[in-house]
Amino acid sequence: MSILDDRLAKYTLPQHYMDLGMYPYFREIDGKQGTEVNMGGHDVLMFGSNAYTGLPGDQRIIDAGIEALQQYGSGCAGSRFLNGTLDIHVKLEKELAEYIGKDESLCFSTGFTVNSGVIPSLLTREDYIICDDRDHASIVDGRRLSFAKALKYKHNDMEDLERQLQKCTPESVKLIVVDGVFSMEGDLANLPEIVRLKHKYNAVLMVDEAHGLGVFGREGRGVCDHFGLTDQVDLIMGTFSKSLASIGGFIAANKTIINWLRHNARTYIFSASATPASTACAREALRIIQQEPERIQALWDVTNYALKRFREEGFEIGATASPIIPLYVRDVQKTFIVTKRAFDEGVFINPVIPPACAPQDTLVRFALMATHTHEQVDRGIAALTKVFRELDIIR
Repeated sequence: MSILDDRLAKYTLPQHYMDLGMYPYFREIDGKQGTEVNMGGHDVLMFGSNAYTGLPGDQRIIDAGIEALQQYGSGCAGSRFLNGTLDIHVKLEKELAEYIGKDESLCFSTGFTVNSGVIPSLLTREDYIICDDRDHASIVDGRRLSFAKALKYKHNDMEDLERQLQKCTPESVKLIVVDGVFSMEGDLANLPEIVRLKHKYNAVLMVDEAHGLGVFGREGRGVCDHFGLTDQVDLIMGTFSKSLASIGGFIAANKTIINWLRHNARTYIFSASATPASTACAREALRIIQQEPERIQALWDVTNYALKRFREEGFEIGATASPIIPLYVRDVQKTFIVTKRAFDEGVFINPVIPPACAPQDTLVRFALMATHTHEQVDRGIAALTKVFRELDIIR
C-alpha cells in the first residue's frame, strides 16, 4: 500500500454511516426529476431539488434537447476558444445578456467553473477579493486560485464588510463576491448596503445568482433585479442546473469585462464546450420562464404556504426569504437520522453538515418547486413534524 493509500484508508466516516444505515448520499432516482420520484421502488416526495421552476421534465425542453442532438450531435469535441463554438452558444449568450440586463455574457460548461475561472482571472497580487463567509464553495475555490489578497466578512454583517474594505489599498482592485441567495440558509444578501459600500470604497461587485435566477425579480431575473440594482452590479453570474433545467453557467457584464474573460478565464478557454442538447434545453427554459410568469407566481404561492406551515408547527427556519427552507437540527448525528427517517416516511430532503455549515448549525434543507401542490407540502410537513418530535427537536 502506498503512502497515499495508507493515508486515505483512514477515512472511514462514510462507511460508519453506511453501517448504521444512515448514509444519505448518492441515492439513485429511477426517472425524471419531479415533485414525486421513485428511488429503488420507494416513492418519495422530492423536497431536495434545486429545480425551482419545476421544468426538468417539461416536454418542450426535452424536445428542444432532442432536436439539438439530431442537428449538432452529442458534443463539440473542443473548447469554445477553438472548434467548439456553435451558433446556439452565441444565441444563448445574447439572450442571457438581454434578459439579465448587461452588455454581453459568456456561457461556461458548469456553474462551478464560472466562479472558479472568473474570479482568479480578474485579479492580481496587488488586488483584494472580499467574500461573505457563507459564500458557495465555487466562490471559495475561485478565491483560493486567485493570487489576490483574500478577506472574509461575517455573514451579511455590513459593519464587518466595511472593516474589511478599510484594510484595502485604495488604488487596488477590490472585488466583493457574494451569493444573491445563500444556498443552504435561503436568506438574501443585503445588496442595497453592499452597493452603498461598493461605491464608498470604489470596489467592484460580483453577485452569484445561482439560486435567484427564475425565482426573484421581473420574470425571474434574480435578486439584483429584485432590488433594482442590476446596473450597480458589475458582474452577474448564474447557472442552468436549477431554474433553467439543464447544466452549465454564465457570467454577464459590460463589454470590457467580457472581452477580458473570453481570452483569459482558464476554465472557459480550456474546458470543452457545453453540449448542444444542454445549451438548447437552457434556451428553451429561458423562453418558458419569460413567457409563463404564472410559473414563478405558483412557486411563491407554495413557498409562502410552506413557510407559514413550518412556523405554525414550531420549526426553526432562520431568516430564509426564498423557496429554500432550512430546518435546523443543530446536531450532526440527528441530522442524518432525520434524513433517513424522513425518507422512510416518503420525504426526500438533503442533510447539511460541516463544511457546508458550522457544526452547531446543521440542518436539513427543504426546497420547493413551482409544481409542488399545497397537498404535497402538507404531506411533507406532517412527516417531518412526526420525525422532529420523535427526536425531540421540536415540541
